[in-house]
Amino acid sequence: MSEVQSNEGAGGRKPNPLKWAIGAVIVVGVVAVLYVIAQASFKPAGAADLKEFKKASLEKLEVPPQPRGQPATMFTDGAGKSLTLADFKGQVVVMNLWATWCAPCKKEMPTLAKLQARYATQPVKVLPISVDRDSDLNLVQAAMAANPPLQVYRDPGYKLSFELDPRAQGYPTTVIYDKQGRERARLSGDADWSSPEAHGLIEALLAEK
Repeated sequence: MSEVQSNEGAGGRKPNPLKWAIGAVIVVGVVAVLYVIAQASFKPAGAADLKEFKKASLEKLEVPPQPRGQPATMFTDGAGKSLTLADFKGQVVVMNLWATWCAPCKKEMPTLAKLQARYATQPVKVLPISVDRDSDLNLVQAAMAANPPLQVYRDPGYKLSFELDPRAQGYPTTVIYDKQGRERARLSGDADWSSPEAHGLIEALLAEK
């Protein structure tokens, strides 16, 4: 028996480098596919990447890596009716926490009014929710009357501010919810909500299924 035959008989067949290379490529490919699937599971199907609108007037826009839930906190409308954010599901919601004693809030309010007017025929709802005291209701009403078509909404107990996750860092704080009721972006401080980037953000959310 030849030496080659003896070695094969004792240790089996010699390893084939080509087969090992092919096996390694297959393993790497499977791992890559699993990674893509895992990443996709953290992002809603067809979800827009809103980070592209983090510029100019929306430079302070915060886009969480994953959509956040919304609080079930109750607030009231101008007639005193109790509402929650869930009542607006199916619409892109721009919730703005503000106060009449907040100068940046009053500065940006006309741009929120323009945003609501621009999308008046589409499922977009701007919710300017005041944290003013009951004794200042007349000031809230006057501010909304000066910025049609915005309406009066109130949370004088600051409940929404504290039950956001993370909680609001000050006023104004604007939180953007998609049609499924998920928080997709947030901005602390004033902004120009009538700007091209603000329109782009809203239209990206409107386009989602």
